[in-house]
Amino acid sequence: MALSVLDLFSVGIGPSSSHTVGPMRAAKLFADGLKGEGHLSYTTRVQAELFGSLGATGRGHGSDKAVVLGFKGLDPETVDTTTADDQVAAAALDAELWIGGDHRVDFNWDEDVVLHRRKSLPAHPNGMTFRALDHSGAVLSERSFYSIGGGFVVDGDADAGGRIVADSTVLPYPFSTADELLEICQREGMSISDVMLANELVWRTEAELREKLLGLWAVMRECVDNGCAAEGILPGGLNVRRRAPSLFQTLTADTGDTDPLRAMEWVNLFALAVNEENAAGGRIVTAPTNGAAGIVPAVLHYYVKFVPGANDDGVVRFLLAAAAVGILFKINASISGAEVGCQGEVGSACSMAAAGLCEVLGGTPAQVENAAEVGIEHNLGLTCDPVGGLVQIPCIERNAIASVKAINAARLALHGDGSHKVSLDKAIKTMRETGADMKTKYKETSRGGLAVNVIEC
Repeated sequence: MALSVLDLFSVGIGPSSSHTVGPMRAAKLFADGLKGEGHLSYTTRVQAELFGSLGATGRGHGSDKAVVLGFKGLDPETVDTTTADDQVAAAALDAELWIGGDHRVDFNWDEDVVLHRRKSLPAHPNGMTFRALDHSGAVLSERSFYSIGGGFVVDGDADAGGRIVADSTVLPYPFSTADELLEICQREGMSISDVMLANELVWRTEAELREKLLGLWAVMRECVDNGCAAEGILPGGLNVRRRAPSLFQTLTADTGDTDPLRAMEWVNLFALAVNEENAAGGRIVTAPTNGAAGIVPAVLHYYVKFVPGANDDGVVRFLLAAAAVGILFKINASISGAEVGCQGEVGSACSMAAAGLCEVLGGTPAQVENAAEVGIEHNLGLTCDPVGGLVQIPCIERNAIASVKAINAARLALHGDGSHKVSLDKAIKTMRETGADMKTKYKETSRGGLAVNVIEC
């Protein structure tokens, strides 16, 4: 099964890749399908039902709004984040929806987008069903989709909730485990980013890949800049104040500070800025999810700001190596908080960022694998229990802590020779099994943990 670095990293909209980006993509797929099947001209009404984690926390994650935007033919990569809420509000107020942007149907916000808090579809916690009706109320088309993490969407009929989207592309260096990846590196004398680059060339030229990866880096930088500038209270009702702007002002003012941990303060800032933007519904790079979107950018900013000789080539190699690790999680476990808890989101991102940094700091493939293992090992068992169903508490701070942890993991691995007792493969297997054992209330349902022990005020 072939996965690209551009599958793991993509541009989207906050606050959640699985709960916002995925539903928007699924709804657009359904709308496009109505056109392709010839049903659109007969459609007078569309309905959406969200199940499982989507139903339990969909309001806080904007899943309902995302579905409406997807029905309108908009996609997460290009939707205007500044007008998205207004577009949804207008559809609800006017009681009409323009499917695909050009076909009008009647629309009742309360009846046509239903969130089931206690019902689930069989294959995955993030299930949704869409249907199109004609003037008599007869069903013209009905399809189910699963949002399986990181913005990935699978058709309920084509793939019963599988973890990956099918791609039969033949790669020159296929790998599905870290051991296989390390064996390729040793046999061919290649780094992990070299292996990824060779595989990526089956889809696009090196120049095209470089342009796309640096484009992602530009979006990450813009996200940090926006987060550092935007003051105020995050939406959703928890009254969480943005902290990045004041921290940015403090750090830029202390130009002569000799605190040896000042770099850590900057890393905290980078992560907070991204995740506050995400919580506000801004433009985000899924890395590999939105809930964990601050970790890779924060560590990349650390590399560029604090590592001598950092350059664009290093940024590209960082993202390639990080994606190699992300692919292992995607294939062998999950990056969905609704499936395995936050260990699948923040844990995976921490592991990926540790691998990327270790790669550009000169780590051997064995040291990079070691850094990735440290990154996930110390996030095992991490629950997903967002207060109020919002990607704010504990999500924003959790990204900052994991970013520093990723840097520490990379530096720790560089002090060794790559040999260690617990392999990355075993840690990923443990993460999958831990997620399977974890109670549903700790997997993005807001029915356990901090979500029930913190008063929403």
